[in-house]
Amino acid sequence: MEQDAVIALQWYDIVGLGGTLAILAAYFLLQTRRLSGTGLTYQLLNLFGAAGILVSLVGKFNLSVFLLELAWVLVSGYGIVRSMRERR
Repeated sequence: MEQDAVIALQWYDIVGLGGTLAILAAYFLLQTRRLSGTGLTYQLLNLFGAAGILVSLVGKFNLSVFLLELAWVLVSGYGIVRSMRERR
């Protein structure tokens, strides 16, 4: 019976979990004021987090999650480009 409780993770599941943790860490650090919402670190954590979740969809596709994470990647990418331009 204990064998049924074991979860078999594939490589894409691990990438997706890493992405989830990156987004949650970014949000936590933003809420605790350790990161700025316009800072590069915050934007990169969101970008790589969303990309990791997109990779996890290789295992089982979900259109809603795909659209959400694609939007998250695009918004994060825009934020990174805008931050870089403002620093110049």
